[in-house]
Amino acid sequence: MKFFVLLVLTLFFSTFALTVSRSEIPEKYKWNLKDLYPSVEVFKQKRDSFEKRIGLLKQFQGKLGKSPELLKKCLDTYFDLHKELDRLMTYVSLRADEDLSNSENQKLKNETFNVARKFSEESSFIEPEIISIGEEKINSFVREYQGLKLYKLYLSRILKEKKHILSRVEEALLARTSLMSDTPYQTYSIFSYTDMPFPTVKIDGKEVYLNQAAYTKWRANPDIKVRNLVFPKFFGTYRKFENTFGTLLYSEVKKDYFYATSRKYSSCLEAALYPNEVPVKVYTNLIKQINANLPSLYRYLRLRKKMLGLKDLTYADLYTPLVKSVDVNYSYEEAQKIIENALKPLGQEYEKYLHRAFVERWIDVYPNRGKRGGAYSSGNAYDVHPYILLNYNNDYESLSTLAHELGHSMHSMFSNTYQPYVYSDYTIFVAEVASTFNENMLNHYLLTHTKDRKMKLFLLGHLLENIRQTIFRQAMFAEFELEIHKRVENGEALTGKELSDIYLKLVRKYYGHDKGICRVDDLYGIEWAYIPHFYYNFYVYQYATSLIASTHLAQKVIHGDKRDVEQYLGFIKSGCSDTPINILRKAGADLETDVPFKTTMRVFNQTMDEIEKLMNEKKK
Repeated sequence: MKFFVLLVLTLFFSTFALTVSRSEIPEKYKWNLKDLYPSVEVFKQKRDSFEKRIGLLKQFQGKLGKSPELLKKCLDTYFDLHKELDRLMTYVSLRADEDLSNSENQKLKNETFNVARKFSEESSFIEPEIISIGEEKINSFVREYQGLKLYKLYLSRILKEKKHILSRVEEALLARTSLMSDTPYQTYSIFSYTDMPFPTVKIDGKEVYLNQAAYTKWRANPDIKVRNLVFPKFFGTYRKFENTFGTLLYSEVKKDYFYATSRKYSSCLEAALYPNEVPVKVYTNLIKQINANLPSLYRYLRLRKKMLGLKDLTYADLYTPLVKSVDVNYSYEEAQKIIENALKPLGQEYEKYLHRAFVERWIDVYPNRGKRGGAYSSGNAYDVHPYILLNYNNDYESLSTLAHELGHSMHSMFSNTYQPYVYSDYTIFVAEVASTFNENMLNHYLLTHTKDRKMKLFLLGHLLENIRQTIFRQAMFAEFELEIHKRVENGEALTGKELSDIYLKLVRKYYGHDKGICRVDDLYGIEWAYIPHFYYNFYVYQYATSLIASTHLAQKVIHGDKRDVEQYLGFIKSGCSDTPINILRKAGADLETDVPFKTTMRVFNQTMDEIEKLMNEKKK
C-alpha cells in the first residue's frame, strides 16, 4: 500500500503540477514556516516591535569614537537588529514565493521591504563613522577592550576600504550617479527580452518564434538540420543590431572604468574583486590554467564529434546531448535515500543535518499554481535553519538540483552553527562550491552503483558537459571581459564590430577552429550580445573557480581519508571568518596554484577514458 501511494503521488505531481493548487499538496511536501513564526499575526507583532527598535541606533550616531564600550554597544545593537531583520525577510520572501498570485503575501513582503529600507537608512552612519575615527584609534579600542575582539575582523574590513572612500561631498555625488548607472543594462534587458524582433521559423511543420527560450530549447535538438536552421537565424537577428548592442556594452564598460578610477583602484578588475577579498591573481590564474588545458577541451570536442557521428563538428553542434537522456524516474523519497547515501562519507554531523532537512520539512518540494519557478536555498534565518524551494519533477535533473540546493543549505547550517552571526554569511566567491561539491558526490555515487551501460554513459556525458560549459565556457567569458575592460582602460573605443572580432577570436581559440577541430563561422562572433552576464562586472569567473575547487575537494574526500573530510567540513563551517581564498586554501583547494586545475583536468580526461572504454566494449 505504501509503495502504491508513493507511485500515485509521483504520477500525480509530474503530470498535473501546473493545475495543482497549493492546498492539494500534502503538508509533508511543504516547508514548515512555523519554525520562523507560529502565525502571520505573530510575525506582524514581531515586525512592529522590530520597527520601533530601529530607533535605538540614533543614540550612537556621532559618538562611536568616544569609547570602545559605546562602539561595542552600537555594533551589538546593529547586528541583533540585522539578525532579526534577516528572519523577518526570510519569512515574507518564502511566503510570497509559495504563490506569486497571492496579493496578501505580496503585500506582506512589500511592507517588510519598506521596514528593511528604514533600517538601512538608520544604520547607514555606522561604517562611514568607523572610517572617520581612523585605524589607529579603532585598533587601540580593540586592544584595550576585550568585548570588541569579536568585531576585530569586521572593523578591519571596513577600515581597509578607507583608501577607496571619497570625501562626503564626492561620495554624495557618486551616490547620485546610481540614478543612471543601470541604464546600459536596463536598456539591454528591455530591448533583448521585450522589443527585439525575433524571427519565426518552421520546425516539424510548426511555426516557432525563435526568442531566447526557444533557442535554448531547439539548439539541443538531435536533428542537425534543425540546429543548422536555428543557430544562423537566431544569431543573425543579433547581428542586425550589432551597433546597438555594441554601444550598450561599451557604455557598461565605461561605467565600470568610471567607478574604478573614481575610487582609486588600479583597474576595473581590481575594483570588482577587492570588495570580496579576491586577489587579481586568482582571476588571471584561471585564464592562464584554462588556456594551458585547452588540449583537453580539444580531445573532448573530437570525442563529441565521434559520438554524434558527424563528419564536421560546428559551433551549432555543441549543445545537442552527447548521450541520449536515460528514462529514469526518482520519486522524492528515492531521491532522499540516494542523496543521503551519496553524502555519507561526510560523517555523522552532516548526515544529521541532512536528515533533519527532510523530516523537519525544510523543503518545499513540488510545483503548484502560482509558485515561483526554479530552485534556491535560503540560509539567512540564523537562529532557525535553511529553507529550500524546489519544483521537483521526479527526473535526474530534479535529483541533481535537490543535491545542489542541499549543498547550499548544509553550507549555511554549518556556518550558522559554528560562526557568530557577524561572520556567518559566506561570500559569493565560495557560494557555489558546496553546491557543486554535492553534485560531484552524487555523480560519483550513481556511477559506482549502476551497471547499466546507458546510464553510465549518460552520467559521464553529463559530467563532461558540465565541465565544458561551467569551466571552459565561463573562463572564455572571463577572458573576453578582461580584454574589453583593458581596451577601455587604455583609452580605446569599442564598437559592436570590434567586440565581435574580439569574441570570435577567443571562441575560435577555445574551440580549435584553426586546428580543424570545431568550425566557428564568422556569424557567431556576435554571441557576446546574447550573454547578459557581461553586465554583471566580472561575475562569471566564479562559476568556473567554484566548480574547479569543488571538483578538487570532492576528489580528496572520495579518495582521501578522515583528514580530507575534516578539511571540507572546516570549509563549510567557516562562513566569512577569513578571506574566501584562505578558507579554500585551508580546505585544500588553493586557487592561486595549479593543483585544483590539474585535479579537475584529470577528472575530465578520466571521464573521457571511461566513455571510450564503454564505447569499445559495445563494439566487441
